[in-house]
Amino acid sequence: MIPDLRENIFAISTAPGTGAVAILRLSGTESHQKVFGIFRSKNLREKPDHAQMYYGEIFEGEEIVDRVLSVFFHAPKSYTGENMTEIHCHGSAYILDRIMQLLVNAGFRAAEPGEFSMRAFLNGKMDLLQAEAVNDLVLSQDKGSHKMAMKQMRGHFSKRLSELRKELIDLTALFELELDFAEEDVEFANRDKMLSNVISLKEEVDKLAESFKLGNVLKHGIPVAIIGEPNVGKSTLLNKLLGEERAIVSEIPGTTRDSIEDTIHLGQHSFRFIDTAGLRESRDAIESIGVQRSYEKASQSHLILLLFDATEKNGDLIKAKIEDFKINIKNFEQKKIILVFNKTDLMVEAPSGLKEILEYDCVFISAKRNENLEELKQHLLNNTIGNDPGQDIVVSNVRHYEALKASSKALEQSAEHIRMQLPNDLTASHLREVLHHIGNLTGEISNEEILSSIFGNFCIGK
Repeated sequence: MIPDLRENIFAISTAPGTGAVAILRLSGTESHQKVFGIFRSKNLREKPDHAQMYYGEIFEGEEIVDRVLSVFFHAPKSYTGENMTEIHCHGSAYILDRIMQLLVNAGFRAAEPGEFSMRAFLNGKMDLLQAEAVNDLVLSQDKGSHKMAMKQMRGHFSKRLSELRKELIDLTALFELELDFAEEDVEFANRDKMLSNVISLKEEVDKLAESFKLGNVLKHGIPVAIIGEPNVGKSTLLNKLLGEERAIVSEIPGTTRDSIEDTIHLGQHSFRFIDTAGLRESRDAIESIGVQRSYEKASQSHLILLLFDATEKNGDLIKAKIEDFKINIKNFEQKKIILVFNKTDLMVEAPSGLKEILEYDCVFISAKRNENLEELKQHLLNNTIGNDPGQDIVVSNVRHYEALKASSKALEQSAEHIRMQLPNDLTASHLREVLHHIGNLTGEISNEEILSSIFGNFCIGK
């Protein structure tokens, strides 16, 4: 639901739980005046200075509820574009409840999730892409996702879309101008030039859409599947990498029946590890389903750790197992592969025939003894996506990706119509479709359902 901007709202902006300090955030045209009814400070003037912090007390009648610091922001220089106040109080749940009750009595209501950012969007403080980047910034877990969110919040993506939109408007205007002079058979632009412009726009849109592969990985973590036969130490390795007993370790083959996922941070990346069921033929129906899911998870991963028992001395057998993985894992050749030979603590001599498989990175470890795990981590970092996570524009949102793909399709149809010399109104209609998709991205074209869906995923207080 689109908020009523005449209402004054509040929310706790700090994380749940007891802490030394908590922050209440308030916004609304009358928010300052309403706060003055419960906050008193010797230094507070009739109109407080912008972004100035005042020390004072929160009162209920003549009773002091808490000694606090309050900061006042004047419209339109605030986050929401409205008058805003922050109350920094002690983090007691009792104190917070008392202050919130006073705010309700003063005419405030509790904010909905994302309502502060929605107000910022509605008041023209940011476009929809920047508003979504605020949420991505709050949820960022590593340097890569943080950089990506910061660049989008600063308007890099918005600026490029604005440039594309202007080019589309100019191009569409030429086609529609010719429609107005259809009876005179006037051609305002060379068709080859117009086709070249449409193709160029499509290439740019495709480039943005392609960046989603990188953006999705940076946002959610690089997926790494740990696969291998039963009892090669997959669960032990996962536990050692995570630093906790996340997976059950047992000498009984088939203990892991389903995939187990968890994330660690290395360098500026997050790695999402997936421990899978041991790969072997089984008459056990449940175990067989687990094996199939292992292949599916590996097919979805960017990086695969193929785990082998280091005591296996037959290089030809190792190669045969790799060939079997190739058959069962989709797009195997496009994956980053690291061969991990575990249980070096039991190894007497190196397996024979390794020279033939050294096209892959090889690491010898002992997960049980924590040996060479740092080397394995370095191999993981060396096999990351290879793109700069700080590059100007990286798409990380499914909504953005889908709009770009739809735009690309409409541009392709426009190019085809120009090649076939079809009527201008058909070509112009597809170009207007592209303008519609870009407008939806930035929020220039929006509806209540889309806005509610986007901002409903924000935390309360943001």
